[in-house]
Amino acid sequence: MLDSLKQFFDKHLGSGSGGARSEDDILVAVCALFVEMARIDEAFTAEEMDAVLGLLVDRYGLSVEDANSLVVEADHALADSVDLWQFARRINTHYGISEKLEIVDALWRIVYLDGKMDAHEHYLMSKLKHLLRLDHEQLIASKLKVRAQLRAGGTAG
Repeated sequence: MLDSLKQFFDKHLGSGSGGARSEDDILVAVCALFVEMARIDEAFTAEEMDAVLGLLVDRYGLSVEDANSLVVEADHALADSVDLWQFARRINTHYGISEKLEIVDALWRIVYLDGKMDAHEHYLMSKLKHLLRLDHEQLIASKLKVRAQLRAGGTAG
């Protein structure tokens, strides 16, 4: 798993990003947000699991095996955490606006997997907007972009 993670972070952060464990922690943080969004309605369906795995494979270049391992690790990290701040802090430290907006795009894809946004998903997106230091306009622009792509049948971010 670390080889895939290393390749990802070399591509997105440069080779001097602070070691494999730190890189692993950042991707665990991203995945934790995906998992939390998928299960915010108290059900982590097979379709949501497939969507999260697909995002990890397609957007982060992980193998299916590594993506599965990452979801398990993120789930454990969520269980051990008090809140989402620790994950957002890692992301804010290592990612710029464009990378954070890619994460938000992916989160919107998870939200609209079932074609609608419920109150829990709305609350979590609003909370993550603040935790990731994004403004309302960025959040809404991402939402509208993803909804348009989904209506057009696209999957590209």
